[in-house]
Amino acid sequence: MKLREKLLSALLVGGPMLSLIDSPSAQAQSSVTMYGRIDGGVEYLNHIANADGSSSSRWRGEGGDWGTSMFGLKGVENLGGGLTTIFNLETAFNVMDGTTGGGKLWSRRAYVGLKSDTWGTLQAGRNLFIDSDGVWEFDPFVQQAFSSASLVRGRNWQQTSNNIEYHSPTFAGFDIQGQYAFGNQSRGFNYGPTDDFGRSDGIMLTYHSQLFDVRGIYDELRDSNGRFSNIFVSSREFFVGANVHFDAIKIQGAYTHYAAPDTPAGLADSADHYWLGATYSVTPKWAVTAAGFYVKVGDGGGDASHDPSGHATMYALGTTYNFSKRTFLYGTVAYVRNSGQANFSAMATPRDDSPNTSPLAGQSQTGAYVGMMHTF
Repeated sequence: MKLREKLLSALLVGGPMLSLIDSPSAQAQSSVTMYGRIDGGVEYLNHIANADGSSSSRWRGEGGDWGTSMFGLKGVENLGGGLTTIFNLETAFNVMDGTTGGGKLWSRRAYVGLKSDTWGTLQAGRNLFIDSDGVWEFDPFVQQAFSSASLVRGRNWQQTSNNIEYHSPTFAGFDIQGQYAFGNQSRGFNYGPTDDFGRSDGIMLTYHSQLFDVRGIYDELRDSNGRFSNIFVSSREFFVGANVHFDAIKIQGAYTHYAAPDTPAGLADSADHYWLGATYSVTPKWAVTAAGFYVKVGDGGGDASHDPSGHATMYALGTTYNFSKRTFLYGTVAYVRNSGQANFSAMATPRDDSPNTSPLAGQSQTGAYVGMMHTF
């Protein structure tokens, strides 16, 4: 049977492991795994600002509020001597209407690389930006719709193209990860495609132990003109986070500083973001999480796409109940309190997003969602 026919046959029978082999000797050395997750439920959000200066509430069917629904393929080939070829193709989709990630076939990941037991992993392609790959592990709400992404308008859950990434092996609990994303433009080295990011990069150092984990990240996310022009869109980021593990409780906290030195004069060009939370595993199947998030934007004004000086606090409470290793129910509620000029939403939508979920300046907002997640 030819290779193409073997792949088609495996897809038709729905097997999670697709073995692509050309000879018996390769059978145990090469594989492709199909995987994914599906998240859907119901969502409520109040005090959404309208163009006429009023505000309204919204109920809707939601897809991906606990976690992005996705579908992916990943593969390995054992080359011998501790060296492996790897690849990963992964796209987000909306379970409510069946649309996929922003017009890209593989919106989240599309890379190929080599993995060595001795030297680490080197890969090239599209991937989660380094802070998105690193922050979620220290977020009590694991970057749900209401999470560490909310009060920074999604700055810490982006993806970038043209990545070269290295991830070291672990030495005495420490590992290091570096990422460099080319802009791929002839008009300037730092530039990027229109409506996309420019040249961007970052480095992450992590220490893991049974009692606690610590991670530090420095990254640079440029706009398409190669500039740091908006604290919550294209900026420099300094992050430090920690997890402390007890028998049934995990405590998580972090601090992030954002700086955008190329912001137009007179507008706010820095912000500080803090959070602290805990998860209590009541039983092996049932867990409860609570957290507080706070952002303070530095001095300066604002406009349609730049937040002015101000601050906001978000309190969140959530729970999950596991029916099995692959299926669980979830529910989360959040309340955002804004200062006089701030209009942060419980959702991580950009300030100039359309349709918007932000309240009027100085107005609070309450949101909630319930749903089910299934992984395969």
